[in-house]
Amino acid sequence: MKCPYCGYAESKVIDSRPAEEGSTIRRRRECLACRKRFTTYEVIERMPLVVVKRDGSRQSFDRVKVINGLVRACEKRPVTLAQLEAVADEIEAELQGALDREVSTAEIGEMVMLRLKDLDEVAYVRFASVYRQFKDIHTFMEELTKLLGDKAKG
Repeated sequence: MKCPYCGYAESKVIDSRPAEEGSTIRRRRECLACRKRFTTYEVIERMPLVVVKRDGSRQSFDRVKVINGLVRACEKRPVTLAQLEAVADEIEAELQGALDREVSTAEIGEMVMLRLKDLDEVAYVRFASVYRQFKDIHTFMEELTKLLGDKAKG
């Protein structure tokens, strides 16, 4: 690591600690030539995630889109933005941890529904009605009956 004061290429690490919720590493360094101290941050490199849409088109994964979908589903519900961000974090971490660099919108939708089911049942039904594109009231009732059946088992 090049010293920002004298330009010398060698330094020693004095202290390392995680920063920004573990996504970066903060290192305190000392230049071996001028002995001045400086701080560096290492960012964990992530491979880009590509989302395959229903029409076959591809675009980069956007965490904000997941949060926006969650916010719409949870409108006027007792769910905090922090809870929604935590759900988005979980989904993104699970996708980043998978070996596949491409994921379908269907997979992301199922991940969202799975988490909404535990978080808020009304938000789950709202999201499912848009995501699964219920054709009529009967399809909607089938989903509600399934939800009530799952609740009775658990």
